[in-house]
Amino acid sequence: MASSKSENFLTIEKADKTLENLGKCENNVRQMAENGRLQPLLTLLMEGSPETQLSMAAYLGELVLSNDVKAFVAETAGSVLVDVLKSGSKQAREAALKALNQISSYETSAKILIHAGILPPLVKDLFTVGINQLPMRLKEVSATVLANIVSSGANFESIPLDQDHHTLVSEDIVHNLLHLISNTGPAIECKLLQVLVGLTSSLTTVMNIVAAIKSSGATISLIQFVEAPQRDVRMASIKLLHNISPYMGQELADALRGTAGQLSSLINVISENNGISEEQAAAVGLLAHLPERDFGLTRRLLDEGAFRIAISKVTSIRQGMTRGGRFVTPSLEGLVSVLSRLTYILEGEPEIIALAREYNLTALFTDLLQMNGLDKVQTVSALALQNLSKQSKHLTRLPVVPEPGFFCSIFPCLGQQPVMTGLCPVHHGFCSARESFCLLEGKAVEKLVACLDHNNEKVVEAALAALCTLLDDDVDIDKGVSVLDDAEGIKPILEILRENRTETLRQQAVWAVERILRKDEIAYEISGDQNVGTALVEAFRYGDYRTRQIAERALKHVDKLPNFSGIFTKMGQ
Repeated sequence: MASSKSENFLTIEKADKTLENLGKCENNVRQMAENGRLQPLLTLLMEGSPETQLSMAAYLGELVLSNDVKAFVAETAGSVLVDVLKSGSKQAREAALKALNQISSYETSAKILIHAGILPPLVKDLFTVGINQLPMRLKEVSATVLANIVSSGANFESIPLDQDHHTLVSEDIVHNLLHLISNTGPAIECKLLQVLVGLTSSLTTVMNIVAAIKSSGATISLIQFVEAPQRDVRMASIKLLHNISPYMGQELADALRGTAGQLSSLINVISENNGISEEQAAAVGLLAHLPERDFGLTRRLLDEGAFRIAISKVTSIRQGMTRGGRFVTPSLEGLVSVLSRLTYILEGEPEIIALAREYNLTALFTDLLQMNGLDKVQTVSALALQNLSKQSKHLTRLPVVPEPGFFCSIFPCLGQQPVMTGLCPVHHGFCSARESFCLLEGKAVEKLVACLDHNNEKVVEAALAALCTLLDDDVDIDKGVSVLDDAEGIKPILEILRENRTETLRQQAVWAVERILRKDEIAYEISGDQNVGTALVEAFRYGDYRTRQIAERALKHVDKLPNFSGIFTKMGQ
């Protein structure tokens, strides 16, 4: 028996020396794994006495491991380390935590640890208070391991944490995480914020987190971290807010509008000129998701200089002067969305109109329409052009017609009005892209028509909406149809009607086609297209009330109105 103990001691001593000599070098550890020499050390961890396990776990926590070795260790000894975490002494749990911290930083090994049952003891250690709680320095390690585990992208809705079947995304658990975030130091705050970033990065779990944030009233406290002096805390906070902004944009807008420093901090992040960082892209994306018609927030952004920064950044990106790698595209999408906010509050706002003129937004958004492959940029740009074009009828400079003089009343032939040249055919005034946001003068019509063939329905909807402003009641519809005809825009609009890709597109196309058909010569040409007539009849039968009315008028234009009495009788039953 003594001999056996002596051999065991010698084995441990030999293992200690092996690790001491080889363990601090990644290449050596890799070589140990490849040669099978790491297996005996892991065997000691799995089968040795508590003291041996403590020693082996402590060594593992200090080693520099490559990813494939992390996966090997997790597969071989992950369950043992989790067991130590569950029931070991405080000293053993500390060693196990540090080893798990090393192993969990690789996605594959993190998923292995999840199957080994790491989540329940890990979360328990984080939330336990009182005599059995871990010291804060170890809770920081627990938070780091949890952040690593969450970043693996596993399905956390299906992993129970206790007998009550709570999961990591259960409301009570998220409330506890939010409470910890608000009541610990920056190191743990940062890691737990990263946990929430991971959970809100998944479409399957983000709504659980959003619901818990709303029910706990934690919105304002989360926004306050935007001003944190620690860059990693601030970055984690901004990424979290960006992830939840599509689902609680109004709540975030209300909070940012009512506070003094957080909005300024976000804009300061965006204004940094050292390339485009992940933090910067997240800050821009957060602002882009806030309700575009929130006038108060737009005014605050204007006062903070956000729009001048945005225009400068967009220009810099388009000219290739800004570095940023994979963050360039999301940043550009966000900046364009932020800029488009100005176009939603033009009505009766001379200061905003002046700013749109100064930036020549019509020309800018027209150019952005041509950024093929950036669907979001094209969609936002077309919607912005729609908003701008709606103002053209108010901003066009109408010609001054002189009053007829005395002799004109005696000699009517002298009272003939002079022929005005240079007038916009649609708005009947002196238009320009910069001053009156005119699509014709801005050469935007052809570019919008080109977007009607896009594969993305959102791009098509936005482009068609912008073109429909040329057919509004307060403009010359007949001339607007001619403009579309000259730009070869009528055929793709009819194609949209026939394809019936989305309900929104059908409603838009029916509205546009009815107005196009008011022009007799075009109505005559289209009347021979059976597909158009069929599409209008389908819209009449299956569209909403307004669409049915418009479709009926359109059918009358082409003299294809069938006997609808039976349909009306059927619908009334």
